[in-house]
Formats: sequence, structure tokens, C-alpha cells
Amino acid sequence: MFKLKKSTAVVADKPHEGSSWPAILVGSFAAFGGILYGYDTGSINGIIAMTMFKETFATHHDADGAPYLKSGQTSLIVSLLSVGTFCGAIAISFIGDMVGRRYSLIASCGVFCIGVILQCAASAIPLFIVGRVIAGFGVGLISAIVPLYQSEAAPKWIRGAIVSAYQFAITIGLLIASIVNQGTKNRTDSGAYRIPIAVQFAWALILSIGMVFLPESPRYYVKKGKLDSARRSLGRLHALPADHPFITEELLEIQTNNEYEMSFGKSSLIDCFKPEGRQLYRIFVGTSVQALQQLSGINFIFYYGTDFFEKSGISNPFTIQLITNIVNVVFTPPGMYAVEKLGRRNLLLLGSIGMCVCEYIVAIVGTAVDSVVASKVLIAFVCCYIAFFASSWGPVAWVVVGESFSLRTRAKSVAICAASNWLWNFGIGFATPYMVDSGPGNANLGAKVFFIWGTCCFASIFFVYFLIYETKGLTLEQVDELYEKVPKAWQSPSFVPSLGLAEADSAAANSEKPESENVEKVPLEV
Repeated sequence: MFKLKKSTAVVADKPHEGSSWPAILVGSFAAFGGILYGYDTGSINGIIAMTMFKETFATHHDADGAPYLKSGQTSLIVSLLSVGTFCGAIAISFIGDMVGRRYSLIASCGVFCIGVILQCAASAIPLFIVGRVIAGFGVGLISAIVPLYQSEAAPKWIRGAIVSAYQFAITIGLLIASIVNQGTKNRTDSGAYRIPIAVQFAWALILSIGMVFLPESPRYYVKKGKLDSARRSLGRLHALPADHPFITEELLEIQTNNEYEMSFGKSSLIDCFKPEGRQLYRIFVGTSVQALQQLSGINFIFYYGTDFFEKSGISNPFTIQLITNIVNVVFTPPGMYAVEKLGRRNLLLLGSIGMCVCEYIVAIVGTAVDSVVASKVLIAFVCCYIAFFASSWGPVAWVVVGESFSLRTRAKSVAICAASNWLWNFGIGFATPYMVDSGPGNANLGAKVFFIWGTCCFASIFFVYFLIYETKGLTLEQVDELYEKVPKAWQSPSFVPSLGLAEADSAAANSEKPESENVEKVPLEV
């Protein structure tokens, strides 16, 4: 349908000065925040299907006396986490600019732990839900600040892969939760569900302690006018002395861009929606990417997969859920690699097409074929669908959000996009039991719900082609130039930025080499 264009204009080479490994390690460790989100999602998926959890929290019993949770109760327990995450993501738009990216992450872990304590202590649904909301507030803070911190600290030649590591951490969290649930589901005491919940303390502790030793974002320091601190931070990220010429040039480029942006005055949430600098366009694309990621139906699998597989007649739903999580983990690294090779646009397009085909097959077979055959096809193509998601929309949606905004509004814009993710997460998490389950007032769609997810994936094909800009190989400052000079998204793969300050010396050095060694780069005039 659409031709996948190779982006050849920008080649993001590794710098010859210093080392990129400190920045890579910093960004990769920050991605650990994704484990909190992934583990919580995966653990609640199994917990609500556990017998001991139902016996403790259920208020209804079937004709045989077995306890069960009504659709409304399941809906609230799962989805109200997203109410907290929405509020947390919005709050970080102010907190992140006030106290910095690093301290915001440390504080977020503390909030998350309070929510975990309440969930462990709960023996009735109301307190458990309160704990879910508070833990969600912490997760929301983390979900907005991690890609922001990563994109500001990572070198441009591998920034996409570093930000993608956040999604990889989410998949690892999901897998660990599935393993822990598998190990505790048959316990006959409250440890069946309290142990999976309590394990979350470990992830928060590791992240908060680690962040104490990591540098703050140099772009945050520039925003605050702390140039000496920014210089030291850049030095640590590049493994160079703070007074090295390369550090001076990069700092000057960031500072110059910040001064230009601040010449328009201090930013507010309203500035994120203004047409100047195409901020409104960028925020529309960022929030839409997050919405389409959720509307792909992925959290239906990871929130309700165990329960769905069980009701679909599959005899070992916990094992199948474990398999889907393994697929999710295994296919995320190829996406982290491909995001810098194929580019953002091409990878999203391929993912949309693949997910759409798989989900329509699941829906058609699940509706029209014998249940024994359908269950096997369902498992196979759900795994294929997850593989396409994990290698494309899972990581790349966060990459697009993390690198699309100017420094003046970046923290607030990323927070708004993350909040929109959680808003859709809440809506889907709340509505899904009513859409899928049987019973009075429910739609009883079953496998037919994949028609809805497949159609959303089909729509995302057109969205990516017409609206997503290719930002592979650009510095965050050059992304602004891209949006200013290139009017159409499908023209962006051909964009070549003007030389930044950091590249100027490299160009001068090349000019002194024999002519045959030089590679001419001509900026695109749009």
C-alpha cells in the first residue's frame, strides 16, 4: 500500500571524542523504571484469576458456591491504577522542571511503595483499590520522566534504542510477574497474591538507589541556567573532561537553542497546544501515538489474558500467559535494533500491518471455527501479534514521544503524552470486561473483540504514513529544525539538517583531508 522509504539523509555516526558508553549505561539503567509498570500489569493479570484472591475479595458466589468477581469489580481493580498514573503523568510536567529528572524518579519510587504497602495490607476491595491508585500515581510519574531523561541523556546515534529499552524493561517486568504468579498461584494462604505484590518493593528500591549515583540531565541544568553543572554532566555522559572542546561545543549548541526558545518567555501547559513551532501538531501526534498503542489491544492480553484464555476453553491459561510474555521479551530487542536501522516510520508501518493481519485472523477463526481448533489458532496468532507489537509499536511509541518536542516545552509535552496513554489505558481496562464477558449488560464479544483492535491497527497505517516524522539520527535540537522546514511527514526521510555546532569542527577537519575522503552533505531546502 505504502512504499517504505529508506532514510539516507542523516547518518548518525558515533563521535570520535570520548565514549558513549556512560550515556548508554545511564539511559539503560533509567529504563529499569519500566519494570515497575510491566510487573504491576502482569501481576494483577494473574492475581485476579487466583482462587485465594477471589476467596478473600469476592462478594459473590456462583451456584456451586465458588467465589467470583463481577465484571464491575474486576474492571475497577484493574483500571483504577490508570487513574493514578494519569494524575502522576500530569503532575510530572511541573515536578520534572522544578526538581529535575533524577530526583523526580527517586520521589516517584517512594510514592509507588506507599501504594504497594496498602495493597499488601488490604483484605477488602476498597483499600486494595486505594493502594492501586496511589501505586499508579508513582508509576505515572515514572512513565513520563523515564523517556524524557533517557532522550536528554542519550547520544543521538543510539537514542532510539536507549529509549526503546524502557519498553524492553516493561516486557521483562511482565515476564517476571508471570513467573512469580506461576509460582504462587496454588498457595492456600494470602501469600498467593501478597507475595507477587510485595516483590514490587525490590524494583522500586533498585531504581531509587541507582538514580542517586547517576548524573542529572544536562539539558535540565541548561534550562535552569546552571551551566557549570551542565558541563560536568555532559563530561560524565561522554567520559571527557568538563573543559574538553567537544563538551564546550555541545553545551553551546544546547544553550543557544534554549536561549532562542526562552526568548518567547516561560512555558506553560498552554504553550504545548500553540501553533508556534508546530507544538500543537507535535502534541497531537504524541498523544495519538499513545492512544493507538493502547487501541492495538495489547493491554487486553496483559491485563485480562489469563482470564480470557481460561474462558476460551484453554486448560492451562497461566502457562499460555507465560508464553505470551516470553514472546514479548524475545521480540523487543529486534525492535530496539531496527528502530535505528529502518527508522521510526518504517518500523511503525510494518508493525501496524502485521498486527492488523494477525488480529483479524484471531477474530475470524475465534468466531467461525470449532473451539478446539480455534484455541490453537488463537494462541498461535496472539503470539504473532505480540511479536509484531513488541518489535514496533511497543518501543517506538515511546521513542516518538521522547524526542519530538522542543526543550522549552519538553517536560510538559512528554507528560501530557504519557497521561494520554494512561487515560486510554484506563478506558480500555475499564470497558474490556463489559465488552468480552457474558452475562446481563455485557456485550459478550469474546474473540470478536479482536475485530475492534484489528481495525484500530488498520487505521494506524494511515496515521503513521501521513503524520509521523522520521527523526532517526537527529539531535533533539535538529528535530526542531525538521518540523520548521519540512511541511509533510512523508518528506521527512529526505531531510538533512544544517550543521550543528558540535559537527562544525568535524566538517572543518574533513575539509583538510584529501578530496576523495570527504563526503559532501547538502542540507535540504524545503
